[in-house]
Amino acid sequence: MNLFEKEALITKQAEELESATPQEILKYAVETFPNITFACSFGAEDVVLVDMLQKISPKTDIFYLDTDFHFKETYETRDKMAEIYGLEFVEVKPAITPEEQAAQYGEELWKSNANECCNIRKVQPLTQILSKYEAWITGIRRDQAPTRANAKKIEYDTKFGLVKFNPIADWTTEDVWNYIRENNVYYNPLHDNNYPSIGCEYCTRQVMPGEDPRAGRWAGQEKTECGLHK
Repeated sequence: MNLFEKEALITKQAEELESATPQEILKYAVETFPNITFACSFGAEDVVLVDMLQKISPKTDIFYLDTDFHFKETYETRDKMAEIYGLEFVEVKPAITPEEQAAQYGEELWKSNANECCNIRKVQPLTQILSKYEAWITGIRRDQAPTRANAKKIEYDTKFGLVKFNPIADWTTEDVWNYIRENNVYYNPLHDNNYPSIGCEYCTRQVMPGEDPRAGRWAGQEKTECGLHK
């Protein structure tokens, strides 16, 4: 099957499963693509999917990108969830340490060239880990940002060359938090302190009432995505 035929088939499947629940999408994903992984950032959307996945396919790999720049609360969330579910998250690290990055590119690269910093600490490691799989699962939602508005629940990821599942693409923020409350899911405590979207510590700030939920990411820059999703 060539790329065009593969994309056509996935588009057809996406249309058929558009009204499916996240759990139905996950079940279809792990049964159709046993060699699949879930990319977890430990934000509200992702802890929801961890909970769902543990109930559907607890042996499915779950990895996270350790940029070395996460908030301490994010690492604590990782540890707490590993304890609750009895699982081991796959750690994916950049090829160079923060010290090596500073020596090669200058101090605080995230200020002078945020795109390059994201490329080194996120995109390159993601490319490496995804090359081992035939499909991946993400927690992106359509209403998070204009760049995600057209996300399908199933799509072919041309950037990384594999099938991509977005089970909660049509969920709202309220849907996410309803699931967390109803299922008593542990979540990053930063969410209770005006951090609706959590990235690296140096490029994430609190969001004030009335601001866009992603206003706290790369504040003061035109950048809206780290490069993992388009």
